[in-house]
Order: sequence, then structure tokens, then C-alpha cells
Amino acid sequence: MNEIFIKALAVDVHIGVPDEERAQPQRIHLDITIVPRVPFDALDDDITRTVDYDAASQSIVRLAQARPRRLIETLASEISHMLIRDYPATAATVEIRKVILPNTKYVAVRHTAHAGT
Repeated sequence: MNEIFIKALAVDVHIGVPDEERAQPQRIHLDITIVPRVPFDALDDDITRTVDYDAASQSIVRLAQARPRRLIETLASEISHMLIRDYPATAATVEIRKVILPNTKYVAVRHTAHAGT
């Protein structure tokens, strides 16, 4: 399987269940895995045949910062579906890490979307 990874993309967002948590931006980190439609050995060194990971990362940041959300689960779902819709990909997995609970490194959620679902 051919996969493209974006690891630990840092994004400042307004997210959280309590209003006071959403009031100030907080940094989350995202790990993205994208399965492109065209296998790497068929790309012919042509970026238009694959997922432009720079453009995808910019789209992810814009979407994440577009509006406040209560749940990181919602954001993970929105990002994975956007990647399938807007880029030549058959699947996209988004993991979001948020530092929020005491005595933990982070809390994380992971969502995978597939083309046609």
C-alpha cells in the first residue's frame, strides 16, 4: 500500500466542551495518513497525479481554524472527509492529540474516511 504521512502538524484552534476552554486558542497536533488513488510507481514523477501534501496541510489548517468546535472527534471526521473529497485519495486517517487531562501526555482520537462512504 502507498501512503503519504503528515506527522505532528501543529494547529492552534478554538476547541473544547466548556465555553471557557474554547475562548482561547489551544495547540493540537495532527497525524495524517493519506492513501492516494494512483500508486507511487505509476506517478511518472508528476505531482498532479498524487496528493500535494503541502496543499493538503494548508487545507487542514484552514478547516481547523474556520470555526470553534466542541469535540476533537468532530474535527477529525471533518478533516478526513475533506481530504477524500478534495484530493485524489481513496482513504484518509486523521489522529488529533490534545493536551488537556492532568497526569497524561495527551488525549487522542482517530478517524478514517474511505472514498465512497
